[in-house]
Amino acid sequence: MALRMKDTAYTEVSTGYRNTIYFGLLISLLLLFLLDIFLGSANISASDVFKSLFSGSNPLNDTIIFKFRIPKAVTALFVGIALSISGLQMQTVFRNPMAGPDLLGISSGASLGVAFIILGFSAGISIESIAGIGNWLLVFAAWAGAGSVMILIMIISARVKDILTILILGIMLSGGISAIVTIMQYFSNETMLKSYVIWTMGSLGNLTEGQLKVLAISVTAGVFLSFLSAKMLNAMLLGENYARTIGMNVRLSRTLIFAGTSIMAGTVTAFCGPIGFIGVAVPHLTRMLFKTSDHKVLLPGTLLTGAAVMLVSDIISQLPGSDKVLPLNSVTSLIGIPIVIWILLKNRKYSGIF
Repeated sequence: MALRMKDTAYTEVSTGYRNTIYFGLLISLLLLFLLDIFLGSANISASDVFKSLFSGSNPLNDTIIFKFRIPKAVTALFVGIALSISGLQMQTVFRNPMAGPDLLGISSGASLGVAFIILGFSAGISIESIAGIGNWLLVFAAWAGAGSVMILIMIISARVKDILTILILGIMLSGGISAIVTIMQYFSNETMLKSYVIWTMGSLGNLTEGQLKVLAISVTAGVFLSFLSAKMLNAMLLGENYARTIGMNVRLSRTLIFAGTSIMAGTVTAFCGPIGFIGVAVPHLTRMLFKTSDHKVLLPGTLLTGAAVMLVSDIISQLPGSDKVLPLNSVTSLIGIPIVIWILLKNRKYSGIF
């Protein structure tokens, strides 16, 4: 028997309780956003940050605040939102608490698209050097990679009903894609290899203004599709047979959900690298906070929680007061892995299958 989410209808929560959690998350998000601007590897006092924000007295501090810290904090917001909502949708569609963009191979598919751009075309190309139409080329390559994996999983899931088998096949697809990328790395030169390896570590601070605009547009479009899918996700939580009995077009619904996930996960992977565990962990944190499985509540809750968790990850990775910066992937893994372990322990009667 596969490890899976409980096949129960969502529970009702009081409006007051729900609004209190929303308000708390919103305040936390604002505070963390400000904290991310105030803290960083460059030692700038709080008074100097305030001066830069409101008067702009020091050109060097102004450059650090407005060209690096604020764009990085905004990037963290969009990345946290995209990965968390993608994970929530995958867990619901596959009715498996371990499903997510990284574990199902979606992020790996997007990585393959990026690898073709970075490793396959030019020895001098890097994420930072791409501009203009090249930003969209990179994103479309990531979408194509992520979408291809999603289509494969969708075809497999139509034929194979066992959820564990689908999850294992997703992990195998991820491994196969990694093997292809490894071969590409083997035949690439030193410059191309260095650019790709740095990208795989994950980073929020290397986006240009044009790339941030593309990220914002793409994630906003993906979130819009996700909110349109809220009613479909609630129906699918009770199983496809139930969804069909209420007249829902399951194939169309899956396509819409997968499209939103591919856009969000693919765009984030293209610009920020393959960031793990956020998509798996945050939806569970949100369910714990709101004590419901109603996606009309969970989607905005996951949006706020994901953005807050990513801001925390970014703050930690900066090692405030130090001139060192940790790879973002290491921080998100240290945050996400304990939550994943908790999920497995909570479902310990199924843990032997892994």
